[in-house]
Amino acid sequence: MKRDRITEIAELLDKRGKLTLKQLEEYFPYVSQMTLRRDLFQLEEEGKVIRIRGGAMSVREVEKTSGGPYTKKTVLNTDEKIEIAQKAAELIDEGASIFIDGGSTALYLVKEMADKPCNIFTNGLEVAKALAQKKNVVVNLLGGQLIKENLVTASSFSSLYFTDTNFELAIVSAAAFTAESGFSCSSQVEAELLRGICKKAKFLYMMLDSSKIGKIKPFTFARPEDINVLITDSNFPADLKEEFKAKDIVVI
Repeated sequence: MKRDRITEIAELLDKRGKLTLKQLEEYFPYVSQMTLRRDLFQLEEEGKVIRIRGGAMSVREVEKTSGGPYTKKTVLNTDEKIEIAQKAAELIDEGASIFIDGGSTALYLVKEMADKPCNIFTNGLEVAKALAQKKNVVVNLLGGQLIKENLVTASSFSSLYFTDTNFELAIVSAAAFTAESGFSCSSQVEAELLRGICKKAKFLYMMLDSSKIGKIKPFTFARPEDINVLITDSNFPADLKEEFKAKDIVVI
């Protein structure tokens, strides 16, 4: 009975692409919301859905638009990414001008953020598509080379684009972090873009889930002293949090 229901939920999500818990309750009126939440947790563990605030998305549907490598990233460490995204979303004020990168954590962030008037620059295709669903957000998508692994754009000419554009806040994420190598990513052209973003923004917020600690990617784009706020998850090591705080970095 339980397995039949879970299978039916997976099939519904594949057909609809995304469903809220409220919609699932309408499909299963005799099943409690807590039970439906547990069903979604199980489907996520099986790699069939991506949990989002108030519901879930079909992995198959995401694959249609996102491609394999990016999809794999969106379904890894989802609890940590959702926790970070919810914290970051609370920090976005109405009327703000912001740069948000195109990483998988950023995708969760824009799904969590309220639909309030603001101006957002991004180099992420999926991030831009998610933002396009919000009526009050002005979306500015950067051009350049498409990095297929991450579905982001980057160009050596990006600095020219930002010459006469202004954003106070940048919210970015890193693929890896060590104290020696700082925050790093896999693409040289993307690292160049992010270095420019870090210099342009008045305030830099770094989203970093605990799974990235101790890893090194080829290209460093920022170091702890470059950031103002570190947004992380509850599994982040306490001693490392203290090291960031000792550098006058706010840790959330």
